[in-house]
Amino acid sequence: MEVASVGPGRAAKWGLAVLTFVNLFNYLDRFVVAALVESLKKAPSLRLTDAQAGLLMSGFVVVYMIVSPIFGAFGDRGARPRLVALGVGIWSVATMLGGFARGFGSLFLARSTVGVGEAAYGTIAPALLADYFPKALRGRVFAVFYAAIPIGSALGYVLGGLVDARWGWRAAFFVAGGPGLLLALLTLGIPDPPRGCNDAPGEAPPVSWRAAYAALARNVPYVVTVAGYAAYTFGLGGLAFWMPAFLERVRGVPQAEATVQFGTIVVITGFVGTFGGGWLGDWALRFRRQAYLWVSGLATLAAAPFALVALRASNPAVATAALVAAELLIFASTGPINSAIVNIVPAEMRATAVAVSIFAIHVFGDVPSPPLVGALSDATSLSTGVLILPAVFLLAGLVWTIGAAVGDRRGWAA
Repeated sequence: MEVASVGPGRAAKWGLAVLTFVNLFNYLDRFVVAALVESLKKAPSLRLTDAQAGLLMSGFVVVYMIVSPIFGAFGDRGARPRLVALGVGIWSVATMLGGFARGFGSLFLARSTVGVGEAAYGTIAPALLADYFPKALRGRVFAVFYAAIPIGSALGYVLGGLVDARWGWRAAFFVAGGPGLLLALLTLGIPDPPRGCNDAPGEAPPVSWRAAYAALARNVPYVVTVAGYAAYTFGLGGLAFWMPAFLERVRGVPQAEATVQFGTIVVITGFVGTFGGGWLGDWALRFRRQAYLWVSGLATLAAAPFALVALRASNPAVATAALVAAELLIFASTGPINSAIVNIVPAEMRATAVAVSIFAIHVFGDVPSPPLVGALSDATSLSTGVLILPAVFLLAGLVWTIGAAVGDRRGWAA
């Protein structure tokens, strides 16, 4: 039987636009706390240590990764727009609750609850996009979708820093969380096409969740891709969380200027890097079966030395130029690597595959990295603690590049 295709028509483009906009606020809510670290450390009701500040991100990520497999199973079987809307509503309310915190415990609980809502969205949105667009366009589609990450993250830094400087850290949580309630209603109107409608017939057989997990464990390209992604996420999570505090504390940049400076770098490099990587991945796919892994691996390998210079150079101009180069190369991996994940699994397993990926990259990635850098900072200094991050970017690049070479030789699916 021929499978009906949604195709890249108006409904698919509308779904992409809404999901991309929601993704922007997803990361704005996630990273607003990074702009507030120094204020949270000084607040009389909180007085956080660096390790506790790092745990705010880890608490969110732990809940996010634990709940993701649950929503992954629902997303492969249930009404996806309604699940996404539920998730957006939960994380928005939880973000605003952070503004009422009276101590580390209540703030930690609020930030952790954000992970429940984002688990619904993070697992289901990529599967929806794969059903909106054919395989040949997915690198570019995911580049559009994931370009919202640097823009949203930058807005979290900038908006959080500016609102904090003018009205305080509590107001920053209220401003960040409020718009999500409207976005939750907007997601109810996006299309929910048949699963696998943009894949060849027979490419997406229905499977139980146990069979899906077993199939993913046997899927060597998937395992290699996620292993590199975990190391990449460790480095990216630590850099994203600690860089505003690093600029303020180590470089002596005032708080509002530090958040705006880093936010500006992230939004420009993220936009250019994400789009460039997505288009390059789609172009290279015509010549290399493992093009997405090649682009991700080589870009991340090149990012490692630039990240080291950005953290060690004493000359501000050199450090800033190196940070721009590192961020461009880091973000170039975003579209290709997520395209690889959805392309190497059957359509009926995509939400589950994304969920398992989320679990793995966070449990080995940005769950341990912010508190580990914070603990190293408490024991030595922040300038020393962040030096673990370039080494982990190097590891991620090696895993992906070696995987790409082996995959081309063995004919892995792409």
